[in-house]
Amino acid sequence: MKILIYTPQITARIRYTFSLFFTHLGKSDYSITSDLEALAFHQGPIINYSQTELENSLWLPPARLLFETGISDDVSEVVTDKDLVGVFATRKNPHIKFDIFASAFFLVSRYEEYLPHLRDQYNRFSAQYSFAFKNGFLQKPMINYYAEFLYSLLEEKYPGFNVKRNKYRFLNTIDIDNAWAYKEKGVVRTIGGTIKDIITGNFKNLVFRINVLLGKKRDPYDNYEYLKNLKKKYKFKSIYFFLLADYGLNDKNVPVWNKKFRSLIQSISDYAQVGIHPSFGSNSRPEKFKKEIKRLNSITKFETDKSRQHFLILNLPETYRRLIDNEILEDYTMGFASEAGFRASICVPFPFYDLDHEEITTLMLHPFAMMEASLKYYMKLDPDQACEVIHNLVCEVKKVNGKFIGLWHNETVSDVGLWIGWRKVYEYMISEAVE
Repeated sequence: MKILIYTPQITARIRYTFSLFFTHLGKSDYSITSDLEALAFHQGPIINYSQTELENSLWLPPARLLFETGISDDVSEVVTDKDLVGVFATRKNPHIKFDIFASAFFLVSRYEEYLPHLRDQYNRFSAQYSFAFKNGFLQKPMINYYAEFLYSLLEEKYPGFNVKRNKYRFLNTIDIDNAWAYKEKGVVRTIGGTIKDIITGNFKNLVFRINVLLGKKRDPYDNYEYLKNLKKKYKFKSIYFFLLADYGLNDKNVPVWNKKFRSLIQSISDYAQVGIHPSFGSNSRPEKFKKEIKRLNSITKFETDKSRQHFLILNLPETYRRLIDNEILEDYTMGFASEAGFRASICVPFPFYDLDHEEITTLMLHPFAMMEASLKYYMKLDPDQACEVIHNLVCEVKKVNGKFIGLWHNETVSDVGLWIGWRKVYEYMISEAVE
């Protein structure tokens, strides 16, 4: 059965939001109409998204948001009802005290990130200022819960009708900011690192560095066989994102002309997907991004369409427009550096909606639930506490048949130095998250 959605005015926001609920969060045939007469001829479920109650329909009165254009800082107060948290109260609604469609759009479009806000040292929107964090549900994919609430209402009102639910999925992602800690850095950087160890009195690191360079010890960042073997054991999908920048303050990868580095990328692309990791410097100089994509394409011999921002630098809408201009189809940056959880309050891929242009774009956003550096450096968790957070996040995603995406780096599974004890956290995440 097809769902007919009635609303007096069809806007880009309305098209986007109902597509979110019936194409991405769940699956059902639907159409949208502003013609009241069409309702009389429809055989099947009807959602009435208007201010007037109509017979034989599921009435969900709207707030103003989906009929507006532009951005306003007049956001309604927080509403909690039916164990759901949202905005945009609707007093006439007989089912829930707020407009779940407007609330979902507000959260998933990252509306609040277009409003004036404080930024962190890397010019990023901080988790602590987000609506989800301030209202205690950052670690819950609230929009997925809205969807399940809506589907249950429809199935209760129209016996025999069912919305097709998604199947739970898991994706592992690895960022390669620096392929090796000591190897393949070139003469100047190797000498510089050695001198720094001597000047700072870090003789333990100096000895380790020399042993790695002499081939007596494994480079601590060289964990590629381990990662590959674990992937083979558990049979999960992975994407590796490679930083291919010119050397800079926050871009210190192995030189892109290095033959072993290029060989590593080619080797990994044989058994996993690869994507570009746009450099820190490319945020202020877009021409750098074009150059970095060309480098990856020349190494892999195919056109990359996947991306995740280095340092998770994400400024809306500029970052995503730059990706679209460079024919990127999938981005994996949607998440916070400082907290684990769901930045867009959702755990399925969804298209980017450009609020400034009021436009549904071709760019699909794949939100991640956790990054290991968030757990260790920002949240100050030990490995056991990190495992507990991961367990809870995986349970949340499985509960709503979402897609769990984890973010790790090649060096953090080394079990060396600062990351002693974290390899077991990685293995725990894999064992918990596999389908």
